Amino acid sequence: MKKALSLLLTLVMVLSLAACGGKESDTSAPPPAEGDSSTSAPPVESGDVANKDKPLVWFNRQPSNSSTGELDMTALSFNEDTYYVGFDANQGAELQGQMILDYITAHIDEIDRNGDGVIGYVLAIGDIGHNDSIARTRGVRKALDTAVEENGSIKSDAVGINADGSASAVKDGKLTIGGKEYTVRELASQEMKNSAGATWDAATAGNTINTWVSTFNDQIDIVASNNDGMGMAMFNTWSKENKVPTFGYDANSDAVAAIADGYGGTISQHADVQAYLTLRVLRNALDGVDIDSGIGTADDAGNVLSNDVFKYVDSERSYYALNVAVTAENYQDFTDATKTYAPVSNQLDATAHPTKSVWLNIYNAADNFLSATYQPLLQNYDDLLNLNVEYIGGDGQTEGNITNRLGNPSQYDAFAINMVKTDNAAAYTGLLSQ
Repeated sequence: MKKALSLLLTLVMVLSLAACGGKESDTSAPPPAEGDSSTSAPPVESGDVANKDKPLVWFNRQPSNSSTGELDMTALSFNEDTYYVGFDANQGAELQGQMILDYITAHIDEIDRNGDGVIGYVLAIGDIGHNDSIARTRGVRKALDTAVEENGSIKSDAVGINADGSASAVKDGKLTIGGKEYTVRELASQEMKNSAGATWDAATAGNTINTWVSTFNDQIDIVASNNDGMGMAMFNTWSKENKVPTFGYDANSDAVAAIADGYGGTISQHADVQAYLTLRVLRNALDGVDIDSGIGTADDAGNVLSNDVFKYVDSERSYYALNVAVTAENYQDFTDATKTYAPVSNQLDATAHPTKSVWLNIYNAADNFLSATYQPLLQNYDDLLNLNVEYIGGDGQTEGNITNRLGNPSQYDAFAINMVKTDNAAAYTGLLSQ
């Protein structure tokens, strides 16, 4: 009996040790291969990470106070893998203003259509509460000497109709060219918002130029716009036929091509670099590698950006692409707005960078720049970066039209968000925090 009991106890101990050994081998990681110097954490499945801790990139609309422009650092530091990707709005705005001024200077003999000594311009404003729109309005007014400062900042309000130059948000400017002084007047400006509330609205701009022409006719010497969508609507409606130079922003393919037909110029905000950064920042966070990999530092596929096309501001957790003026002199270099940027067009190895799922929205599916330029670029880069991206197009009016389609954030590994209004970051972070 004792012998049988002893054998039974021995058998139990052997089975117990085997079970413990099996459990231990399931949970312990294999030793690193000899010579493996990788310090990256292994990819984590989306189900193992709380939504509030997943990588998040705000893009195109920087979280900020729409009245003051103050950045929303709560949104920008939502978690340790949260960043913003956009472009240097002030640098681009000054570049647009300088481009218009350079054109006036070079064409001063024919720019004053009615010969009254007043160079009149009209201005299409995209969104009076959007930092980029504010910057571009200020850039034009600063360059043309029509700016009025208040509390140290140039006013960016729309003036409506300013036939006599008495509007309080602008003043009559003075330019001396070839020894002759000219007056510069902002004849009219308006936020291009449609009846449903969508801003940056091209159709509204196309209708508005007819209203302005009925008021001013040949007093309009320059048409300026906060973007190419509105600029091209005015160009096609009126200024092309009447040979009035029109200036926009974004370097959309149709606008670049129209330079051959008299469109005055546009600004490339390096959408190719922006789109890459939008997805690259997420890729790096998902891989657990240095955030600068493939950006300022070459990655294992050789992708890298030079410091003349982007900058990073650590205090703002923001990546900014730098801008380039596109005019009659160089427009042929920008005819394909959806072509990826060559220095960062190398395919990542799927073994080292396994496929991950990203939820990404465009605030307004009808926005020309975002839908016709930015999204096609994103779709080119998502393959190169091994990202499976679900693209959501909004109505340009309400955040709810977008957030309602993020019913199950747990199925995604990362998020890229393009808000309708810059004040509304909490509509998204609140959803991810639930």
